Amino acid sequence: MTTTSPAGTAADLTGQGRNLALATFAFVVSFWAWNLVGPLGVRYAQDLDLTGSEKSLLVAIPVLVGSLGRIIAGAMTDRYGGRVMFPLLLAASAPFVLLVAFAGERGSYPLLLVFGFFLGVAGTTFAVGVPFVNAWYDAPRRGFATGVFGAGMGGTALSSFFTPRLVESFGYTTTHVLVAVALVLTAVLCWAFLRDSPRWTPNHNPVLPKLALGLRLPVTWRMSFLYAVTFGGFVAFSTYLPTYLTDVYAFDLTGAGTRTAGFAIAAVLARPLGGVLADKVGPRTVVMASLAGTAVLAVVVALEPPAEVPAGIAFVLLALFLGLGTGGVFAWVAVQSPPEKVGTVTGLVGAAGGLGGFFPPLVMGATYGVVLDDYGLGLALLVVVALGALLFTARQPAGRGEAGRA
Repeated sequence: MTTTSPAGTAADLTGQGRNLALATFAFVVSFWAWNLVGPLGVRYAQDLDLTGSEKSLLVAIPVLVGSLGRIIAGAMTDRYGGRVMFPLLLAASAPFVLLVAFAGERGSYPLLLVFGFFLGVAGTTFAVGVPFVNAWYDAPRRGFATGVFGAGMGGTALSSFFTPRLVESFGYTTTHVLVAVALVLTAVLCWAFLRDSPRWTPNHNPVLPKLALGLRLPVTWRMSFLYAVTFGGFVAFSTYLPTYLTDVYAFDLTGAGTRTAGFAIAAVLARPLGGVLADKVGPRTVVMASLAGTAVLAVVVALEPPAEVPAGIAFVLLALFLGLGTGGVFAWVAVQSPPEKVGTVTGLVGAAGGLGGFFPPLVMGATYGVVLDDYGLGLALLVVVALGALLFTARQPAGRGEAGRA
């Protein structure tokens, strides 16, 4: 069984900071790879003459495997540990980065969809890192630990900012080769220096029954819904925002990528803050604030205010509220999940969050120009979902000791 003993001593946890930092770095690199298609979506759309729906499917498709694959990755982490799973997933992602480059050079939309689908493997590392760092920290600091690790989603910001610039400076194929090499080197680094917590022991129970048990926990369903809204909103904007900014504000590829990076950085900075605040005031309060702010800011964005002010400020604030929510939700997961099921619950909740980011780009592409020549209908749906999630959260128990009852 996977256990996280509450009786560990300070000596047991020597190296927790190093392992947290290395896991976060690995998460950054893998999320850069996971988000390679989104920053170049406008380029693909122009080169391949894609429709709005085809373009939105292309940028969303890596999210699918990165979401569903988290279920298996989380369960395998319970069995094999983060020290094995991080290098395995990082190395497995590298070939698909190169295959995406091959498909792009050939100008093949079907191949881009196929290889982009499997590129989603890079997004599964999230379900590895949360149980990994969770085992290294005592309960009062798990919100902090999962928040810091979750800040590794800043890899999407790095991808949005640097990928278009690397393509301009070194070329399309060379950029993909550099990212693939970074994945392999990070895998080697993790294998050499990453260590599982001494509190962790492998859970050898069969995966499918373990997943079934995880699905029977009410905490899994509650947190899955909330994470689908908060993290899903972040992923959706991170992947589709370059297209949105090009369509609405006529930015070029580099300009849209720079602003998308700013959005992602704001969410990244807010995520550990959400975890820390959850440790202090409770995760329910943090998540409610996040959802209320998201609903208000989505209304402001839907009005298409002028760039850069106030539109830029509105997008940054929207990112901050989404980031707070992602940190708050996973602090809630760490508190309420039974210790031996943290990896499984993390995988299921992480999958829900990723799926929450898969569908909005498809909706945005499908609803663009349906009512007016804008994205107002898609953003109106975000407002409705955020308000519904806010009401749902308000009805949840505020107590922190629910793991045994979940």
